[in-house]
Order: sequence, then C-alpha cells, then structure tokens
Amino acid sequence: MAASLLRRVAAGRGRCPPPGEMLRRLVSSDAAPEQALPRSPPEMPPFEHRPTPYAGMGGDEILEKRKKFLGPSLFYYYQKPLNIVEGKMQYLYDEQGKRYLDCFGGIVTVSCGHCHPDIVNAVLEQTKLLQHTTTIYLHHAIVEFAEALASKMPGNLKVVYFVNSGTEANELAMLMARLYSGNLSMIALRNGYHGGSAGTIGLTGLQTWKYPIPQGEIHHVMNPDPYRGAFGSDGAAYAKEVEEHINYGSSGRVGGFIAETFQGVGGAVELAPGYLKSVYDTVRKAGGVCIADEVQSGFGRTGSNYWGFQTQDVIPDIVTMAKGIGNGLPLGAVVTTPEIASVMSQKIQFNTFGGNPVCSAGGLAVLKVLDKEKRQAHCADVGAHLVERLKTLQQKHEIIGDVRGRGLMLGVELVTDRTEKTPAKAETALLFEKLKDLGVLVGKGGLHGNVFRIKPPMCFSKDDADFLVDAMDYAMSGF
Repeated sequence: MAASLLRRVAAGRGRCPPPGEMLRRLVSSDAAPEQALPRSPPEMPPFEHRPTPYAGMGGDEILEKRKKFLGPSLFYYYQKPLNIVEGKMQYLYDEQGKRYLDCFGGIVTVSCGHCHPDIVNAVLEQTKLLQHTTTIYLHHAIVEFAEALASKMPGNLKVVYFVNSGTEANELAMLMARLYSGNLSMIALRNGYHGGSAGTIGLTGLQTWKYPIPQGEIHHVMNPDPYRGAFGSDGAAYAKEVEEHINYGSSGRVGGFIAETFQGVGGAVELAPGYLKSVYDTVRKAGGVCIADEVQSGFGRTGSNYWGFQTQDVIPDIVTMAKGIGNGLPLGAVVTTPEIASVMSQKIQFNTFGGNPVCSAGGLAVLKVLDKEKRQAHCADVGAHLVERLKTLQQKHEIIGDVRGRGLMLGVELVTDRTEKTPAKAETALLFEKLKDLGVLVGKGGLHGNVFRIKPPMCFSKDDADFLVDAMDYAMSGF
C-alpha cells in the first residue's frame, strides 16, 4: 500500500498529502501485515489402494428405502448421509470413490483394519467348510478361540461364554452376578452405556438412550469424571459415595457393580485414578460381583494395557467384551471364573450363534493379528503422538475444553466457555460436517453430543494422526 501511494505521487496522480499525514500512512501501512493468502486444506496421506468402481444403488435411493423399510429409530450421521461402499485398513470409500480417514472404526469395532487380509481369509476358509452348527456338536474353532482368549486374561478368569454383541454380553454378566450373589441390586455409573436391550437400558446412565420402562433394581452412582465430576480426579471421594449409596440406598447387600473403565458413548471419559480399586473392595464386602465392561476399551486399544481395567490395577470377577473382538463380525464374549460360571449350570443356558465356527475363526484371527502386528505398542506410540498434538491444538483454539484418553481411545470435548464448560453443541455439529468434507470421519459422544470420539482402527498411523489434527485446525480456524 505504501509503495502504491509513492508511485501515485511520483506519477503526478492524486493530491499529495501533507508530510505528517504521508508519514502516518507510510508507517501504518508498512507496519500492518500483508493480507494472508487463503489456507489450503490439508492433504490426506497417500495410500496404495484403488477402490472397485461402484455400480450399485445410489445413496439417495438407499435413504428412501431405509426410511420406508427400516425402523424410524435408526439415525445416521451428517446432513447428507454417506453411502460407504468399501473399506481398506484405516480408510473408507464412498460411492464416488472418495477416500475418508476412518477415525471411529465402525463405532470402535474395527480393531485390525477394514478387510484385513488375515481375517478375511480365516472367515472365507471356514465358510467354505462349515458355516454353522451349534455347541450341541463339537468343533475345534470355538475351543481354540476360547483358549486363546483365556490366555489374555489375568487371575482366574478362564471360563468363556460366546455371544453376539456387547448388549448380550452385559445381559449375561448381570444374570451371572445376580445368580451368584443371591442379590438383585446392581450398581452402575451415571454417563455409562451398556447396551440397548430392556435389561441393559436399565444399566445405562444416559437419558438419551433410555426408554420410559421399569429398569429394575439398578442404582446409578456419581460418575468419577476428572473433567466434569464434582470431585475432579479424586477417585477416593467418588468411591466413598458408592459406599454411602450402598449403606443408605440399598439393603446393604448388592448383586454387582458394572463400569466401563473408559466410557465410550459417554464421551471417552477415563475414570478417576484409584476409583475401581476402592469400589471393588466395597462392592465385594457387600456381597456383590465386579464386572468390567471392555466392549470398547479392550484388546490393547488404550496402549498402556491390553484391558482397560488394568489401568486401575484391579482384576474383575466378570469381563464383557465385543466390538473389536471380531473386527466387524457379530461377536461378543463373557469371561469369568469357574466358580461364578458354575451357577449357570442350574438351568439350560444356550446361545444359537454364540461360538459360531465362522465367527470363532475370525475372532481367533483377530487375536493373532493384534499380537503379530504389535498393535498395543502401536496404539501407545501413535496415541502419545496424537495426544501431544491435540493438546497443542487445545492451546490454539478456545473451543477445545478437554483432551482425554489413552492410546487410540481418545475424546476431544468442545465448549463455548472453558470456565463454565458449556457444551458447544451447535459448533460441534458444524465442525462435524466440516471434517467430513475434508475427508475425516470422527464419532460424537457425551450427553450433549459435544465430544469428538477418536477411536480409529488400530493400524492408524502417525501420518494419519497429523492429518486428523491438521484437519481439525483448518476446520476450527473460523471459530
């Protein structure tokens, strides 16, 4: 601007301003920064895979048929939902062949990677031989899988029941706890999620997922949330509240206690340090059984440990798992002690599809891949890098209230006011769409839907992490 002014004067065009005014213009113009060029959106890391051209039904037609033939309670992400037609490792492809970085892993279900060749091969080979029997006949796949899974468990957790989902696993665990203890009362956490059946809806502590039906003998205690909880990171104070709840809000005897160590649907909340150790002791003194819900946090995803409960230095009486156990197969499991398992022999206990040969072969392949590719250590390494970058981003953008989690089990909570921690609901929805347009798919969680859930396939790389953070930075620059 200053140079332009000088050129105009030198050329005899325009009125020459007084010397004082000209100096002011020159100084102010030179001191002002030049207008920044528009930023280019970040580029996704290269990936050697060419998706198969898609010639199937288009997204608009699918949506119409979905509305017509599927239940209205089903929801979808994005104002214009994506028609995802192919996946490879940590990436997804839509009907146009556009590639997306999957930072949500099919709701924390794809552990090894989309269409991992080892798992695909195991499923195909078993399908060619025998697709289904039940446990009324013998088959090697179910016992091989059970043995491998039991080898990953601490203590005397050696008896495995296979089911089809996390909801089924938690239903069975609750039944076991009540039968073994002889007590009906169950204790669960506010903000926890344990499934969508009539029984597990009762355990769930989020009103957005609960229908107005009787939830039975279930007590919800304070959530030991270091960011929003009344006692901050004081695990002992939250544990004391559980003891008081048992003393004042029950008969003094309980059937069991269930908790996720890292709350998934609730927004990637890691429980306050030391909480479970104290609570497990209290619950056992009251005659109850301690259940760890590892549906989302298991199989090395947290990086520091194979199971989420190990971060709290406890050994549960029952462990439930699903999602990552099958890398997308409908598979879940309950692992408990021989003593607790024995109570199920009072009656006939049976699951038609539990331990299905195809799912068992696939599940065993998952365990082998996680070991062979050292995915727990990988999650620790990539997760530490990602957390560091997210915390740096938090210093730049006021909308980021909290960065939390471990490994590749992370959450980023967005707020409009850091002091009041006001949920940034509208802003989260807008950023959610912007990230999708940039090729990044994240999840949403928390009661108010203001937490980005970052739980990608465990093959997610540091380059992917950098692209994710750069995309978030680019999307947030307008706030």
